[in-house]
Amino acid sequence: MRDSGAIQLQAAPHLSLMQKNPTNVTLGWMQAVLGEAPIQVERARAGTQQPGKRELERQNGLLPLGDAAKIVHGQVRKIVGGVCFVCHGAEGESSSEVFPRLAGQHWEYIAKQLENFKSGKRKSTAMSDMVAKLTPDEMVALGKYFEKQAVAVEPAKDKGLAAVGQYIYHQGNKFSGLAACASCHGAEAKGTTALPRLAGQYADYIATQLQQFNKRERTNDNAVMHAIVSKMTPLEMAAVAEYLSGK
Repeated sequence: MRDSGAIQLQAAPHLSLMQKNPTNVTLGWMQAVLGEAPIQVERARAGTQQPGKRELERQNGLLPLGDAAKIVHGQVRKIVGGVCFVCHGAEGESSSEVFPRLAGQHWEYIAKQLENFKSGKRKSTAMSDMVAKLTPDEMVALGKYFEKQAVAVEPAKDKGLAAVGQYIYHQGNKFSGLAACASCHGAEAKGTTALPRLAGQYADYIATQLQQFNKRERTNDNAVMHAIVSKMTPLEMAAVAEYLSGK
């Protein structure tokens, strides 16, 4: 055993260094006292380290709270099979043109919409009940699940109408001041992490959302979209929706 007096004598020379580097001095003293105890020293050293990049990003709100990656595939499938599939299909293909296809949609956009439904920012009596018990991690996990699903590609049903929509989508309407949809949603209509993928979406669903934006019945993401859609005629809305359904 070490003599406690000897320990005090060994520790004393370090006291003058405490102000310069108290962490290293403390760890050195611990190693002197504990002898061959690297585990305890490493644990103490780890506690003094600065947070890593991922932790700093989480603290600054750059990463989603929780860890959606820990939600296993079976849990997501259980949620999909118990709640989502009735309207949106087991793989996001949707059971009706009334409901949006979720397959291939950006996970960030899906998670945001689920959160908006739960908070009431986006109004929907049907969806508010569906998302009531979802956690933020589950919303992210569901988004990532649907994003990975194959996107169904079907030709537009009305090619003439789709041709009008193609022009409006890419060129806008200079006579009414309508901006081209592609300027935000992209030439391929695949959107971004903040904007939805529109390619391959049901025409009826897109047309309905455009009408809701125009009437301000869509209660989230409304500021920009209302300004755009307010310049669209019913024909232009239907045409753009038809065009996008076949992309």
